[in-house]
Amino acid sequence: MNPIHSAFGKLFLYSCLILLLSAWAPLAAADVLAPTAQLQPSVAPLVTINNGDNAWLLASSALVLMMTAPGLILFYGGLVRPKNVLSTMMHSLILMALISTVWMVYGYSMAFGAGNAFFGNPLSHLFLNGVGGTPDADYAGTIPAQTFMLFQMMFAIITPALISGAVAERVKFKAYVVFMLVWMTVIYLPLCHMVWGKGGYLNWALGGKIPVLDFAGGTVVHISSGVSALVFAIVLGKRTGFPREPMVPHNVVLSLVGTGLLWVGWFGFNAGSALTAGSLATSAFAATHFSAAAAALSWAAVEWKLKGRPSVLGAAAGMVAGLATITPASGFVTIPAAFCIGLVAGVVCYFAVTKIKSVFSYDDSLDVFGVHGVGSIIGMLMLGFLASAEVNPAIATTFKANGVAVSLAGGSHQFFNQLIGVLFTAVLSGAGTFIILKIVDAVIGLRVDPESESIGLDLSQHGESAYNE
Repeated sequence: MNPIHSAFGKLFLYSCLILLLSAWAPLAAADVLAPTAQLQPSVAPLVTINNGDNAWLLASSALVLMMTAPGLILFYGGLVRPKNVLSTMMHSLILMALISTVWMVYGYSMAFGAGNAFFGNPLSHLFLNGVGGTPDADYAGTIPAQTFMLFQMMFAIITPALISGAVAERVKFKAYVVFMLVWMTVIYLPLCHMVWGKGGYLNWALGGKIPVLDFAGGTVVHISSGVSALVFAIVLGKRTGFPREPMVPHNVVLSLVGTGLLWVGWFGFNAGSALTAGSLATSAFAATHFSAAAAALSWAAVEWKLKGRPSVLGAAAGMVAGLATITPASGFVTIPAAFCIGLVAGVVCYFAVTKIKSVFSYDDSLDVFGVHGVGSIIGMLMLGFLASAEVNPAIATTFKANGVAVSLAGGSHQFFNQLIGVLFTAVLSGAGTFIILKIVDAVIGLRVDPESESIGLDLSQHGESAYNE
């Protein structure tokens, strides 16, 4: 028998078994608990759903999904050569389906289910069992648990999609899919639980050991994807001809449209992370906007000074850098602080993309590490000094050490906590990605052959062409 068919057969049988178990488990539990339930008075559970909060989170979920498609699809698609447009777009598109499936089966359980300090029990909400219309007070007490699940799923979709920009134009599609499945399981989901899950090791609000502030994904999304993208690009190797041959974007207009969609979608990303439609959402919304504006200006100013003219694509890259940098800090800092974070982001990310990349001679195709990784490292560390209890009063009273409340407002103590979070994320993402890549390369092979790369991945991997005359 063909080993591939055999493997798929086993996978099918295991999936059926899991389905049966997931269907049986709630019934069995009900049988065991029935006698006890009969001894208890019948009390209707308190439902505290706020329709305004729920509407905002559903809208935010749609905005975050829009960041992947069409936002990231257009942004990345316009930056590659014509022969690789569809393959680059497919990298983001397929993850909308693939990661959604993982999230439904066991991903949400591993990220937000009950577990230990490092990951949730993947069986706790298997196939989203128990995730319905009743709020989960641990995470968001005014919206259905299902709404919270949907919102977080959109983060899970876009995070690995960011990585794809570093390896565009040369990675095998089969290897890409397998890598993303494993990466999501062993890196993203545990990290998500550690930072945002109840009892997570780095969770400042729900019983963590090290109080790392990360409002909307500096560690979970941007540093993890940025560092992983760097490792992936180095292991995969440079594109043929890089950097000798010019590899200019084939359609900057597409990328600019994608940039605009990313900026708009980011309001759902950051302001939605307040999980209510209150003043904290407004504050995060404002911080997001002014950081992006500042970074666009500072990037353009540096480029203008050093090159004699500001490029349109440079201003767009600055905007994205400002958005990535403010993400962890958006719910903790004032507007002036957010503007300062953006100004720093534009300058530092510019040099990361133009100088650091050149010095170390790695081929991060679309500058994922220089913009997202470096940007969010800056945001995480600056947050250590700029976090304000006036913006988010919870940071002054929520975290407790030996039963005593410890303020996490800006200072050297919180900077140290943020540094631990950055280093932990970078090591986990970098080392984990390297190991995954080596295994996938040994089993499947990571890179297309020279001929396939020459004709383009659109034809060699998907049998299609973006532009047919």
